[in-house]
Formats: sequence, structure tokens, C-alpha cells
Amino acid sequence: MKKLFAAFALTALAAAAHAGAIESLENFIRTAKSGHADFTQVITAPPKNGEASRTKTSTGTFDFQRPNRFRFEYRKPFEQTIVADGQTLWLHDKDLNQVTQRKQAKVLGSTPAALIAASPDLETLKKDFDLQALPDRDGMQWVQATPRVKEGQLANMKVGFRGDQLAALDILDSFGQRSLITFSGMQVNAGVSADAFRFQPPKGADVVQSP
Repeated sequence: MKKLFAAFALTALAAAAHAGAIESLENFIRTAKSGHADFTQVITAPPKNGEASRTKTSTGTFDFQRPNRFRFEYRKPFEQTIVADGQTLWLHDKDLNQVTQRKQAKVLGSTPAALIAASPDLETLKKDFDLQALPDRDGMQWVQATPRVKEGQLANMKVGFRGDQLAALDILDSFGQRSLITFSGMQVNAGVSADAFRFQPPKGADVVQSP
């Protein structure tokens, strides 16, 4: 009887932890109007022709402001800026001095940005993503979000929380490439300047409009 009760208790605790992960996601979507953090991104390409997987690590800063505004500022090893201003998604490669411009509504959809910076409408979130709580890992609670409509390259993403604090995104694309983004020093509702989400192509840059 004691063993049966212990097994039941552990099952109940696990279920509560999983429910807490989805609750953390919902609380973040509902209450985090803006934020700033440092990030480290590790991209792992799937192995080819029997070779080992290759990884690439980048670091930088991240800002967001609801609805639909965010900025990734890559600092190392190469400088690159990605800005969504609410209407247009800009990508600036400093080394190439090239700017790619796309209509934001066409490219965001069911993407990691939709979870982080979209309007805090939980019903829309659940309409676009199938949410599944996962076991705790690496000291974080995890929720897997899978797009209900398979239109883009996103296969699924796992969102990691420490309490209600966004800590990581683990993104898998349809080609088997994994991108793990870990956040540090996350400051929520810290009054991010609107200027962070304005982008003007540098003078002399080659501007390409992508469909």
C-alpha cells in the first residue's frame, strides 16, 4: 500500500510540474510586455555522409516589445541585426553590408517570435500551436510548441522556464537543424526604448526586398 501511495504521489507531482510549465508560458505571454536579455545561440547541423554534427555558437542581445516588435543584435563571431518593427522584418549583415527586407506578416506566423513577442492573446496562441508539457530538464520546466499548420521551416520548439522566467528556446527545423538559445539577465517590463525597434538601412548598403 505504501509503495502504491508513493507511486501515486510521484505521478501527481510530475503532473503538477508539467501543468506548471504551461502555466509559466501563459503567464509570460500575458504579463511580459517588453524585455531585454543577453543570449547565447548554439546551432547544431544534422550529420551528413557519416560526419559528426557541426555546431556554431553566437552571442548577442535580445529585446522585445509587444505586439510584434523584437530585435536580435548578434555581436560575436559576426555582427548581424534582425529587427521586427511591427510591419517589416529587417536583416542586416554588416560584413556584407546587405539588408534584406520582408513583410513581417508573411514571415512570422508560427515562429519562435510569435511566442515571445506576439499579442498576448492566449486563445490565438493555442489556435496556432499545440502545447505539450515535457519533463523538467537542465533545471528548467519545458513546454513543447508544435505549429498546427505546417507552412514554414519550423518543426517544433521547446520553451524553457525557471519559474515564470523565460530561460531558453530549443528550436528544431524541418531539415533537422537544432538551434538552442539560452537567455541570461532577462529583464521583463524594463522599459525598452521604442528606438530599439526602428531600423534605417545604413548608407550605401545593398537593400534586397524578399517576397
